[in-house]
Amino acid sequence: QVQLVESGGGLVQAGGSLRLACTASGRTFSSNAMGWFRQAPGKEREFVAAISWSGGSTYYADSVKGRFTISRDNTKNTVYLQMNSLKPEDTAVYYCAADLARFRMVVPVTDENYHYWGQGTHVTVSS
Repeated sequence: QVQLVESGGGLVQAGGSLRLACTASGRTFSSNAMGWFRQAPGKEREFVAAISWSGGSTYYADSVKGRFTISRDNTKNTVYLQMNSLKPEDTAVYYCAADLARFRMVVPVTDENYHYWGQGTHVTVSS
């Protein structure tokens, strides 16, 4: 059974940092792009960041560019999201997702391209 499990969420003050981790089990995703999405209360799920299978390419939503960094460790089957300079508007449930296609040349930034999803981890940023 394939599982993606997020961790690292919590409550932080504005300006603080958190590091989210997403560890996969049941299969390896070293050949697949990985992404982070988030859903704030009352809003639709939105793209946050994505990383290619090799880690050589990364993509970010404009709202987090310069503050968040996505990375991966394929030896640990884990993808990370380092979040710095957090703002109250970053409050959301953060989900990691894995692309179904292998060795995709163009990293997907929309959720319909991602097949596997974690259960999410809550991030709350207080002002």
